[in-house]
Amino acid sequence: MGGAGAVLGVDVGGTGIKTRLTTADGLVLDETRVPTPRDDPGAERLAAVVAELAAQATRRAPLGAIGVVAPGVVDETRGTVDLSVNLGWRDVPVRDLVRAELLRHGIDVPLAFGHDVRAGALAEVRAGDPALSRGSVSFVPVGTGLASALVVDGVVVSGGGWAGEIGQVRIQTGPHAGHRVEEIASAGGVARRSGAPSAHAAMLLVRQGDPAARAVWDDCVAVLADALAWTTAVAGVHTIIVGGGLAESGPLLLDPLRDAVTERLQGVRVPVVVPARHGDAAGAIGAGILARALLETETGVLL
Repeated sequence: MGGAGAVLGVDVGGTGIKTRLTTADGLVLDETRVPTPRDDPGAERLAAVVAELAAQATRRAPLGAIGVVAPGVVDETRGTVDLSVNLGWRDVPVRDLVRAELLRHGIDVPLAFGHDVRAGALAEVRAGDPALSRGSVSFVPVGTGLASALVVDGVVVSGGGWAGEIGQVRIQTGPHAGHRVEEIASAGGVARRSGAPSAHAAMLLVRQGDPAARAVWDDCVAVLADALAWTTAVAGVHTIIVGGGLAESGPLLLDPLRDAVTERLQGVRVPVVVPARHGDAAGAIGAGILARALLETETGVLL
């Protein structure tokens, strides 16, 4: 088993895998981004990629622990992804698959496993204003899909793995009736509906005044605002942290989103809407936090 050493945080996304290798004192040794394997319903190829990334990390520093986080409905206790729509996973034992591949590469260290958005929320709350550790805070990364995490008094709410799946709610009325929220309000949805190769390309079209791209963008803002307004009303959220790839557009997304959320919350406390401090690296950072915590538990040493 590994002792105190560097930890590798691995964030498995719908389109890409992000890693961050850090020392016990928080020094970042390496960051890597590779594509997420497609057509991989059993996650065997994903496990092989993670093991190879870990093997590469060991050439930079001795590994003490690894944290892997994944999207969808994640059961941290069993180490499974019960459902991940964008990856085509259902009841996949991701933790066991990754562990087996790591052992095949001769890597035997503690392996933490969790949910990408809940891990990202943990990273954002710990790095932010102390006020984020009190009351209700929502972390919403707008990426390939859409999910959220609720943090109450510094504790991330799991709901047995089901909390925060706002992107899977089916829209019942209006022009998008029948679609899931994330089909409209996500980076993936914006790219697909605008016909652009990526959400970044769609954002550039919006900035250039393309009317079709602007209509898709406005739809995204409106549907996302609906979801955030309900989250705020139900949980009493005082701060919404928006992350993921789409948040990198800055005011183009956040300014109209703030206005739309405010418009929907007449008579209800309006939350502060802020960009994520870590951008789209929050999941990998959170995975590293989970790995470090597991290492402390298994070694009995506060690192």
